[in-house]
Amino acid sequence: MFEGQAEAMAEIMRQQPIGRLGRADEIAAAVLWLCSPAASLVVGVALLVDGGYTTH
Repeated sequence: MFEGQAEAMAEIMRQQPIGRLGRADEIAAAVLWLCSPAASLVVGVALLVDGGYTTH
């Protein structure tokens, strides 16, 4: 998406508390966990899977 836009990508990376972008498998793991019996007690909460982006 940001191919050829080094400045834009550098700015995005500066805003990431964990210092990198999330990977698709990390998002998928959260979704799979929410769909599993392990999350049976989780009700009515938004699970932020953003590497801490919303904390700043």
